Amino acid sequence: MNLLRPRFSIFFFLLLFCRFQTSAQKSPPAPFGATPSPQQLDWHKMEYYAFAHFNMNTFTDEEWGHGTESPSAFNPTQLDCRQWAKVAKEAGMKGIIITAKHHDGFCLWPSQYTQHSVKNSSWKNGKGDVLRELSDACKEYGLKFGVYLSPWDRNHPAYGTAEYNEIFKKTLEEVLTNYGDVFEVWFDGANGEGPNGKKQVYDWPGFIATVYKYQPKAIIFSDAGPGCRWVGNEEGIAGETNWATLNGDKVYPGYEKYQELTPGHEDGTHWIPAETDVSIRPGWYYHQSEDHKVKSLTHMVDIYYKSLGRGSNLLLNLPIDRRGLVHENDVQRLKELKAVIDADFSTNLAKGKKVTASQERDKEVFAAANVVDGDDTTYWATADGTHKGSVEVDLGKATEINRFVVQEYIKLGQRVKSFSVEAFTNGAWKEIAKGTTIGYKRILRFPTISASKVRVTILEAKASPLITNVELYHAPALLAAPEINRTKEGVVSLRAPDTGVTLYYTTDGSEPNKQSKKYKASFPLQTKATLKALAIDASGKQSPVSRMDFDIAKKKWKVISTQAVAYKNIAKLIDDDPETGWSSRTKDNSLPFPCEVVIDLGEELALEGFTYLPLQGRNIEGTIAQYEFYVSQDGKSWGKPVSSGEFSNIKNNPVLQTKHFTQVKARFIKLKALTEIHNKNFASFAEIGVLTTK
Repeated sequence: MNLLRPRFSIFFFLLLFCRFQTSAQKSPPAPFGATPSPQQLDWHKMEYYAFAHFNMNTFTDEEWGHGTESPSAFNPTQLDCRQWAKVAKEAGMKGIIITAKHHDGFCLWPSQYTQHSVKNSSWKNGKGDVLRELSDACKEYGLKFGVYLSPWDRNHPAYGTAEYNEIFKKTLEEVLTNYGDVFEVWFDGANGEGPNGKKQVYDWPGFIATVYKYQPKAIIFSDAGPGCRWVGNEEGIAGETNWATLNGDKVYPGYEKYQELTPGHEDGTHWIPAETDVSIRPGWYYHQSEDHKVKSLTHMVDIYYKSLGRGSNLLLNLPIDRRGLVHENDVQRLKELKAVIDADFSTNLAKGKKVTASQERDKEVFAAANVVDGDDTTYWATADGTHKGSVEVDLGKATEINRFVVQEYIKLGQRVKSFSVEAFTNGAWKEIAKGTTIGYKRILRFPTISASKVRVTILEAKASPLITNVELYHAPALLAAPEINRTKEGVVSLRAPDTGVTLYYTTDGSEPNKQSKKYKASFPLQTKATLKALAIDASGKQSPVSRMDFDIAKKKWKVISTQAVAYKNIAKLIDDDPETGWSSRTKDNSLPFPCEVVIDLGEELALEGFTYLPLQGRNIEGTIAQYEFYVSQDGKSWGKPVSSGEFSNIKNNPVLQTKHFTQVKARFIKLKALTEIHNKNFASFAEIGVLTTK
């Protein structure tokens, strides 16, 4: 009997098993769940690009047109698409999507399928083509070109019939075959009546097939994709949890449960990632009245981190003005945003550093070092069945950090459900940030900390985690001007634009500096004063100075108008909050017009003027054009107005209006609205104030 043979067989079996296991660990993990197409992978890498809202609405001062506009109204005086492209390129954007056709049906190219287009406009005697000029400009500046096409058409006589679906497909064909490569086709799900009083049953499968026929590499946007999806809001904020997957057969354009689009579907059947669309101003189209309402730098930086930094692409709208240019105010804000982002991510402190991991699928192919090699084709992976793990970056010495970037290898699916980030500081590990999903990219901000090592731990994943990139940065403090607010009770608060800065202020109008009073908490300021504030970072760099001119606080004020005292929210016109207000508009027009507002100041004051702030926001009505202002000692005897006239150019520039008059003592004031800018029979107010003598 040969006793050696069984031992040899067992040894041979174990050898084969080990070789099999080694081979398996050298092989890439199997894809998990829905995965992106090559075109979607390219789309993810674009990250940030422009929406250009420019169409008939630009010239009618509307957001949604009616389709009854005369084509001759479209007449930009200085249209320069090269300026758009230059601005976008210098802002760090990768493309431009133009509103080629909005709900009113007006087409920015000479379409043969409608009369409502540039071919019948005054611009260039009907010989112009905005799409041609923009597509050429994008090629010149190395940008990708995309188009927004609304299937709703409030002008076309065939809308609401089966014929219209075929017309819209022909319209798509025109756009998709005449202007070169189109990287994204943006479909709005809006569906209303046409000029014949009918709604259209959209042939979405046919529309999508048409796009793929002529632009097979295009990403199609809608609530349901199939290329990318709406994020579920227009505020520029992606979900803290953001899955790039959706149940594609369940969701449709115009999806009523649009709140689901923000986080996506964790076990979604299709890869349909989120695109975050937001405008740099309140409106999507240009309105001169919003020239002073460009979002602040602090707000724009926040949008960047809460959209692109949460795994979505950022589609930032630039309302093209009536000249046909990106407005100077918007250009300035874009430059400021670019400077901040460049500074925040100027030096990757993790690149090339030593990295270790709790486990490596294979030390040669899926090593921990792959996360800092700057190559998006390599990644760290754990063994099959291991859904947790950590990688540790050794910075070599104590290093200040406040930004963390991590990316999954999404080519094989999105896997991570939660993770944490720890810093080794003062001889111990300390959690400094945590998150849920990662996806294409996740960026976390946290207060500056000095650490010699940083560890990211995958706490939960749906399959073995695949991490392709880890980055660390020390971003400088955002040195934007501090925000200043005062309540009706006269309590002032300052808001820092970022952590890591100290605020200093003065209340006598002098310029603040490091020797001025340091802001620690809100404080009372009920008298007339000029407050100035600035932020200073640890290096001594200073922000621009913010300024607010205060008059007496409105703590004792009360609205006593017999016309309107019973109406809800009237006190908001003296609450010292510019974002709130009151309107005399009622459904039955029961309030008389001209409209009067009477206010008891609570004490006798020496007055030399008053202020009126119209309601702030989009499509505001009720703004006062002509007025009379009265004063009284007893609230009964008013006499002649101490000031009267008009608020000049308030329609186009609805900022704080200030009117002066000869000094007078009074306890009661009355602002009487005589006319409204649109000839409406009601008036609206954000704030009424007074100017007291010094």
